Amino acid sequence: MAATLNQSGPPDSDSSSLNDQSVSSRTSNRSLRIAEKERKKTEADDPVVTALKYFSDVEAGTPLYGNDEFENNLVVVERVAYSKGLSPEAISVMLEFAMSLRMGTSPCVRVLKCLIPASVVPQEAVVRAWVWLGVGKIPTSTQVLFIKWVLTIFDMIDAKDQLRAIYGFIFSFVTDENLVCVVIHLLTLVISLRVFRVRKLLELQSKLGRQSFLLHLLSLYKVFCPELVTLCIPSRMRSGFKNHNNPWKSALIGVQKRNGSQVGPSNGLVFTIKDKTVSRKRKQCHLELPVLRSVVNKQDQTESSSSRKVVPLVQIHSFAELLENMHRIELPAQMGSLLGSSLALQYLDCVQDESALLRLNFWLGYALHEEFLFCGDGGASQNTEDSQHFLNKLLFTQHFLQEGFFSSEAFLYKFLGVWDGSLLRPQILDLLSNIPVVPSIQIGQLLFEPLMQLFFTSSLFFKCGLMECLNNMLLKWLTWHSVYALEDDLDISLNSHTSINMTLSGFKDSVMELVHFVGRLASVGLQLEGCHSLFLSFVLDFYETVCDTFLKYGLPLVVTPPPGVFYPALLATDPVSVDRLAYIMYRYKVNLVSAKSQEKVTEQAFHISRQTFREFNHYMVVLVNCLWNSKMFHPGMDIQLGEELLLKSNVPQPWTSFDLIHHPAFMSYAVDFHQRCWPGRKDMDLNSIKHSKPWSWYLEYLYSQGYDGLKQIVPSNISWQLTAGDRQGNSLSAQQR
Repeated sequence: MAATLNQSGPPDSDSSSLNDQSVSSRTSNRSLRIAEKERKKTEADDPVVTALKYFSDVEAGTPLYGNDEFENNLVVVERVAYSKGLSPEAISVMLEFAMSLRMGTSPCVRVLKCLIPASVVPQEAVVRAWVWLGVGKIPTSTQVLFIKWVLTIFDMIDAKDQLRAIYGFIFSFVTDENLVCVVIHLLTLVISLRVFRVRKLLELQSKLGRQSFLLHLLSLYKVFCPELVTLCIPSRMRSGFKNHNNPWKSALIGVQKRNGSQVGPSNGLVFTIKDKTVSRKRKQCHLELPVLRSVVNKQDQTESSSSRKVVPLVQIHSFAELLENMHRIELPAQMGSLLGSSLALQYLDCVQDESALLRLNFWLGYALHEEFLFCGDGGASQNTEDSQHFLNKLLFTQHFLQEGFFSSEAFLYKFLGVWDGSLLRPQILDLLSNIPVVPSIQIGQLLFEPLMQLFFTSSLFFKCGLMECLNNMLLKWLTWHSVYALEDDLDISLNSHTSINMTLSGFKDSVMELVHFVGRLASVGLQLEGCHSLFLSFVLDFYETVCDTFLKYGLPLVVTPPPGVFYPALLATDPVSVDRLAYIMYRYKVNLVSAKSQEKVTEQAFHISRQTFREFNHYMVVLVNCLWNSKMFHPGMDIQLGEELLLKSNVPQPWTSFDLIHHPAFMSYAVDFHQRCWPGRKDMDLNSIKHSKPWSWYLEYLYSQGYDGLKQIVPSNISWQLTAGDRQGNSLSAQQR
């Protein structure tokens, strides 16, 4: 019995388990049916789904006029697009409807204007739209609008491989319209270059002239394959691609702000703003640096990286990883993000990728022009905090790379004409000091004229800042010369990332023009500011650089300061300025003597004009006669006063008023020295210091106060002789050596 029960047990358990499985299966099927019904009900209730279904299923030839269903559905799509943005599926449906012209060309423009993505744009949809352009039925104005839309959402496209696959098809649209060249510029890779494409661009250029957008595209081709492009590309070009009106820009910013996140989760986009309210009408949308992101989506990175054998820069987290993958780095979608990444700057500095620099210059030039030049409502002046942060990042990048960008250089040439001298003054002057050598023919119009207008109408602090800026500019020019000058050639490279060369004579002309310009500014500025000691200090900083151009930087050039700088420094009321002038004249002598000795020994040494020696010798005679020989206002001096005026001044022995004892800058030292030497004297006779022993003690006393300029120039330029009328030999007179 028990056995029978045991035998019958398992069949009963099997049947019960089968029943349970069938019940659970029926329950799950029922749940799926309920969920499907709910989904269909929701879709039926959702007007957006209904509208998208209409545009997906509408047949070609459907009449447009009087079609209320079309109008109602398009209004629904527009409302969602301008409020929350369209999903990728909606973008695909609406773009296919517009480009296929199922209801004619009339609704095409309206549909394109409402294609505002909420996240990303499917690459397949963009490729199909490009294919529709080849049909030839779409009007030219609509084609231009479509290309503008592609450029606007380019960084939001989820991938670029299929677009690059139809590179040749897109290239066939190159005409006199530069928008297609922008798209090609963004899609170009090394494998895209072909001889026939270069030939077509050259034919277009011969037909249209030297168009900047064609030159920029050819310059990129020349970077990749210089053997294919033999055309000489100008070293400095204007912005290659015009800024067109963008009907989607403000709508994208609005969608981004309402969604509370950055538009395009996979690609850093230009249109990023802060989450704070700004009173200005025109939002700053380029001052925020884009986030460093990969070109492709995260879900596609593994497959694409394995197939292309590249490593996105965003995946590099240390310098060791950067060195390991140096030649397999994939640049980000938005080149502006490189400014915010130290590893990216390391990559640019190590690899010196010309294509990356071209892309970065293009982005940077567009951002600078948009935010500082093309805005009519105040621009960066309305949000100086963001502007300062942006320019400081740019300055950090330039200092890191130890060179400037030609896009910021072109921007500065335009910005100086509208600058008031106060807006972002430290940043603008720092950028100005990074400008590379400008040819002497152009330097007057590009730099000197706008700077001269600002200088004469600005405050003392701006004048001092401009002097410091021009001194830093000269220092960098001379440093470039000393680093990149070729030993056996007169050509010097001005930029490590370009092939721009300038002859040594041209470089000397530019430096000489800059020194003469600063001399004119300093002479007039010292008169306007009453020989202010602060401004004079910055002027002497500049001439401390100028006096050592030959020995310290290897430039065969010696330019002496103008009288408007020499005499205010010689007659200054502070001893530091007089001492620095003495040091500057000492360095001039050392450079001139060295150059003269090389001129006698070698045949290739440069020739110094007699005028330079004549000016230097004249300054030294004045310096010695003023500080040592007490012959300040004697005939033959540059500074002469009439005898009647000297008598009216009631100054006894006025010709001794500017020697080292009576000079206003050193009189306090002379009084202190007199009190130390003769503490018991009630009557102070400063002339007693001129005797031989007190005079040598007095000089040692001045040297001990830190006046090294006087200490260096006295033994090298002054020889002492006994005064003729002094029988005891206690008085000395100085002569120039």
